[in-house]
Order: sequence, then C-alpha cells, then structure tokens
Amino acid sequence: MTDLIEIQDLSQPELDIYARLSEGQLLHINEPHDGIFIAESPLVIERALDAGYEPLSFLADRKELYGHTGTVLSRCKDIPVYVAAADVLAQITGFRLTRGALCAMRRRPLPDPAGICARAERIAVLENVVNPTNVGAIFRCAAALNMDAVLLTAGCSDPLYRRAIRVSMGTVFQIPWAYLPSRPADSPDCSSFHVRFLKEQGFITAAMALNEQSVSIDDPRLKKEDRLALILGTEGEGLLPSTISACDYTVRIPMSHGVDSLNVAAAAAVAFWEIRK
Repeated sequence: MTDLIEIQDLSQPELDIYARLSEGQLLHINEPHDGIFIAESPLVIERALDAGYEPLSFLADRKELYGHTGTVLSRCKDIPVYVAAADVLAQITGFRLTRGALCAMRRRPLPDPAGICARAERIAVLENVVNPTNVGAIFRCAAALNMDAVLLTAGCSDPLYRRAIRVSMGTVFQIPWAYLPSRPADSPDCSSFHVRFLKEQGFITAAMALNEQSVSIDDPRLKKEDRLALILGTEGEGLLPSTISACDYTVRIPMSHGVDSLNVAAAAAVAFWEIRK
C-alpha cells in the first residue's frame, strides 16, 4: 500500500480541497485546464477509476484501510493517502463517514454532445434541474433503466458535485453525459434552442409536463419511436413553456389519490422504464 500520512486535524493546506474549497472553487481550480472533484466511498471511487479518472489524493478513515478501501488504494500507487480518525473526517462531511474514504480526482474534458447523440437511441435531457440530489438520482435511474445518455442545460447542477456523485452511486461515471450547446448569439429563440439541437440530431422530443395536450407515458407511440429524447424540468416550476411547445410530444404520468405530480427523479424512473427499448 502507498505510504500513509497521519493527520490529527484539517489545517494543512494540502487538505484545502477536502475541507475548505467549495464545489465551484474545485471546478475552476486549474483553469484554463480541467478542475477536480471529490468522490466519496470505495464503490464510487472504484467506478471512477474504472472509467479512467485520475486520482490525485485520498483522505481515509484509518479503520477502513484494509477492507474495500484498501483494495481501491492498491490500484493507486504513488499518490498521497491522508488518514485520520472518524471524528476528524466528520468535520468535513458533517456526519460520520461510514464508507471510509474520499478521493480527489481530476476532471476530464466532456464529450461532444453531438457525438453522444450519434450513438444513442434513448436520451434523458435535464433542463435547469438545480438540486444535486435529484441530478444524481436521475443519473442512477438512467443507467439502471437502459437510457443511453444524459444531456444537461447549463442551468443544471454539476453531475460531478460530491452530493450528485454520491447519490448516483458512481453511475455518473458509467453513462455518457455532456452539456447541451450554448445558444448562438444570433439565435432569436434562447429557450428552445436545445430542443432544436435534439431534432437536428434526429431525435423525437418528449416534454414531461402536465397540460391538456399531454399523452400518457405508456402511450405505445413513444416506445415505437426509434430515437427519443425525454426532457425533464426543474423542481417545482417544471419545463419552460417554450420548451413544451417546441417538443413533438407532451407526456404525463397518470396520478391517483389527488396527487398532482412526482418528484423529478421519481418521475424520471417511471418514464425511463416505460420508454425503454
């Protein structure tokens, strides 16, 4: 195993990335080069390593070094491994870190969204989904329920924020994803530009929304579409009206007991199951 560096507190500057820097600061720490992110738990770190992400350092509970954490560490030679007692690590996370390890990893350039579309038949599209817990849960559903990729508008929470990664159980490293192209300056319609982009890539577009034109998610026409992009909106407000009007379908999940809608991540799970091929 790599040599261990014992720590008693989190004051060392080399631990800033774990203890003091915000998610935004980590994202921009190496500009103009790619930033870094923090992966949490041996399972998540292992999935990031399998996907080719480069580890920079570890911070681990010393009691966890010889289980799954130790197996993961054995794959990462010659990088710093800081070890501490559980109560020291709890100062970072705000709770006892039961899974035993954090890992700082280097981000990679994101793939071209058009290239992702060229290889996909079922895509989840997130429009301004700002809660990282929901983003992570949607990624986990997308990976588990046979979606080929996830595309996000610029207003979404970053899938590589720590909470999103943790909730996704590392599936953010297993399913292709990218941000949708920004609207060109000369484009007159800013809000539905991403819908036009999807149609240019050959996708039929379906907006998840409640209105009089909505069809049920189990409408057989949806499953028969060769290439389908399912667009989900932000918590509470949902999709922009211009996005809904630009889509080929508007889709709803039938509700009962007077419930009007589901959380966006729960709705994603139901929808992905119904439209899978």
